[in-house]
Order: sequence, then C-alpha cells, then structure tokens
Amino acid sequence: MTKQLRNPDRMKPKKAAKPERKQQATKQEKRASRRPQKDEAPVRAAAPRSPRPSRSSGKPTQDAVAGRNPVVEALRAGVPATELIIASRAEMDERMMEALRLAKNANLAIKEVARGVLDIITGTTNHQGIGLVIKEYQYTNFEDLLNKAKNPALIIGMDGVTDPHNLGAIVRSASAFGADGVVIPERRNASMTGSAWKSSAGAAARMPISQVTNLVRSIEDAKKAGLFVVGLDADGQESLPEFSLAQDSVYVIVGSEGKGLSRLVREKCDIILSIPMNSEMESLNASVATAIVMHWIAAERAKA
Repeated sequence: MTKQLRNPDRMKPKKAAKPERKQQATKQEKRASRRPQKDEAPVRAAAPRSPRPSRSSGKPTQDAVAGRNPVVEALRAGVPATELIIASRAEMDERMMEALRLAKNANLAIKEVARGVLDIITGTTNHQGIGLVIKEYQYTNFEDLLNKAKNPALIIGMDGVTDPHNLGAIVRSASAFGADGVVIPERRNASMTGSAWKSSAGAAARMPISQVTNLVRSIEDAKKAGLFVVGLDADGQESLPEFSLAQDSVYVIVGSEGKGLSRLVREKCDIILSIPMNSEMESLNASVATAIVMHWIAAERAKA
C-alpha cells in the first residue's frame, strides 16, 4: 500500500527565477556609451581684462595745432603745414569755414577722419574737431650759420628755454633787431613746433635757426670764429648800460627764467650781463630780457 503525498508540488524541482528585464537604454545613452571618454579639461579662471587704452596718450603722433581759433590763427600767419584734418560730423561754424577756405587757398590737403583718430594725431580730446599738421622745421647747420653771419655778428642762443611761446617770441625779436640766427639745443629746450611757429608771427620762415646737440661745443666754435660769448643772467657782473662789446661780434645766450644759465654754459661765457631792474622785480621773461639786450646792441651799432 503506497503512501499518498499530501503536497506533491513540493517535490517538483523549482524553476530558476528569470532575471529582471533591464530598462531599455535611450538612444542618447547608447550613443554616449560608444564615444571614447576624454579626460575633462581643468576649469581655468578667466584672466582679468586689461583696461582699454584711451584714445589719446597725451602725446601727439605728429606736430599739430589743435582747436578752431589756434588753427585759424596758424593758417593766417602762414605756418607751414601739410594738411588740415577735420573730425567726422564736426559742427560747422564761421571758424571752421574760414579754416577750410584758408587751407584751400594754401593748397593744403584736407582730410576727414574719425574723432578718435584726431585725438591720437593731436594728443588731446579738446581739439574741437579740427587740427593742422605742421611741417617738420628745417634747421640750419651751425657752421653755415656762422659762415653766413655779417660783421659784426649777432647770434642768439638759448639754454633751457622750454616754453615754445618764448622761443617763438625770441625768434620774432631776433628778426626785428637784425640778428644773424638763433641757436637751440636738442635737449631740455623748446623746439620749432607749431606753437613756436605761431608765436614767431612768420619770422621763423626768415630767421636761420640751428639746433645743436651740444650748446657748450657751439660756444667753443663761436669763439674760434671770433665771437665774444655773452651770458644773460640776473646775477651778471656787468650791467647792460656798461656793456662795451656791442660793436663786436657777439653770441648772446639766455637761460631759463627759473634756473638761469647752466653751470657749464656760464663757465664758458666771456662775460655775464645783467639788466638793471627795480629791486621788487625778481626777473624778466626770457623773451623780454633777450629783446631788451638785442635792442640795446642794435641801438649802439646804429650810432657807429
């Protein structure tokens, strides 16, 4: 007699559990899995931005006169120029129209540029939309100046006169009183810029001007040519009314208003001349003092 099992299902082998179906990967994930993995580049901090340079560095790229009145005055005075520059969309008034007319009559090139370009050319943003580019001055060789000087000669030198208006005024006085030429050093002295041209009132076109690398050497060359070297200084040992070399060939050198003559130049002078003044006045403007001395010399020579 067989024994009947109560629960025959327990004796049946259990089927293996089916693995759970993985979620189907998206197309984007499949594409990403097939791409080669690249090392991630480290995040770099953004470099600080350098400040934008201003349109004008404060120093003109060319010798130029800027501003409506100065440009008109320079054109009226016949200052040698190469071109008139007008800013785009500049407001036209009577001065602008006169500047255009004068430039056209002088056969100057007239160019229209962006305002920023004019800023750079003139070295300023306060140009009022107009600038006049000045020709480079053609200096005279000092040796040629000496050779062409009349007898008695009168040559004017400057030692540290940095104001171009003073330079222009001295050139103007030198022309008026019959000087043979003007000498300026290359360093620490004004040169023949547009401002000096304008202050000379056209005399710079007639007066030989020499620019020397060494003023002391020019003094030595002048002495070899037979000129007496006269320094003009408030502390001079000889007063102008006592000046005895007016009839001779002289090379008169004027120093700056503040410092006067430099030590080396002072030592090379034959005499140091002063102008008598009221004790309350410390010193005269360099151009005024030079004009007084030139007038005195011209007057003394006229008596001979």
